[in-house]
Amino acid sequence: MPVRHDRDVVFASRPSGDLLLDLVLPDSSQPVPVVIWLHGGGWFTGDRTLAPDLAARAEATGCAFASIEYRLSGDALFPAQILDLRAAIRFLRENAQRWGLDPSRIGLWGSSAGAHLAALAGATGHVEAWDGEDPAESATSVAVQAVSAAYPPVDLVRCVDDALEARPGSNPASFPESRLLGGVPRERSDLATSANPAAHVAQAPSLPPMQLAHGTADVAVGHVHSEILHSALLATGADAELFLLDGYKHGFLNPGGRMEAGLKDVMDDGRLEAETWATARRMDAAGNTNKTRFGFETIDAFFRAHLIESTRGAVA
Repeated sequence: MPVRHDRDVVFASRPSGDLLLDLVLPDSSQPVPVVIWLHGGGWFTGDRTLAPDLAARAEATGCAFASIEYRLSGDALFPAQILDLRAAIRFLRENAQRWGLDPSRIGLWGSSAGAHLAALAGATGHVEAWDGEDPAESATSVAVQAVSAAYPPVDLVRCVDDALEARPGSNPASFPESRLLGGVPRERSDLATSANPAAHVAQAPSLPPMQLAHGTADVAVGHVHSEILHSALLATGADAELFLLDGYKHGFLNPGGRMEAGLKDVMDDGRLEAETWATARRMDAAGNTNKTRFGFETIDAFFRAHLIESTRGAVA
């Protein structure tokens, strides 16, 4: 399936500058779903070019893909990042006709910090206006219909506590989570809770299907974070699946040579693309576990199932 590109599209303007997105659009005579890609980088680095091969994903799924920018922690503290994502969802929904998109079928896909934002947006799609958000923007829904999140940091307090245990004597204020919140998460507990996707799922009237993937050898963000979120989702009866990839580290969705935050020793950049399939354990929505494999085709199948073949999920 041929694709076309529309790059450098301004979707929001902030004091720090315009926020841009790049679109990959499949050739279709009918409106197509759109999946928003969110890059990783500890909320302090990275940009919209830090992405897997989105053209290949568009060809495989029949979905459009939009790789977006969001403000990094050096420009603005949380919740700026989730507000930027919500602005992108609204922009694509309001301008769907311009690109032949279906505004009722929007998915989110993220890596690391981007996965955190994807999961958080998925869990709070019912919230009309976040603190600090212009209420005038809330007329357009930010509910999404599917979320795929790879190695998300979920509990920011635990992230810093675990990092301090692994690196005694480190300055907790220097960690990415502290830079995101403007202070050590344990000392900014209310803000840390609001940034925790698992803390929101019980209050959500409905949740989109969620796919989580995490490496068992991830020492940057332990796979316990995906397990925490998966457990919280299952407790609400949500449609959620978790893949634990045997021996995989952090960053395995990244293209080769592009590492989140430059942490070479703990990253698996380019590994999934190179190996195609990873041995994994899958935990489904019923809590059952089985041995399987995981690859980009697994993600393709998830988005096809929930954005192409099914109308299940929140409607704009």
